Amino acid sequence: MSCATFQIHDESHTIGNTLRWMIMKNPMVEFCGYSVPHPSENHINLRIQMYDGLSAIQALLSALGNLDSLCEVVDDKYKESLKHGSYERWEEKS
Repeated sequence: MSCATFQIHDESHTIGNTLRWMIMKNPMVEFCGYSVPHPSENHINLRIQMYDGLSAIQALLSALGNLDSLCEVVDDKYKESLKHGSYERWEEKS
């Protein structure tokens, strides 16, 4: 299955564009695009076309894993920055 369209529920342009970007970093991907069918519908359609009969599903799973790793790195760096930075902090009163 080298060409496939996936429907991802409860998502919007935020994950659509990010996932498209991550998938297109794979040099074996010929095309990747997404669409939001209608603003009132809460899902996206993601189309992946691969070169040489490779698996579109594998490209999606790989991109999701890479995106997860990227988010973990950003989260870790953000938390580290908060610990060592001189930021104004507000403490909630109990």
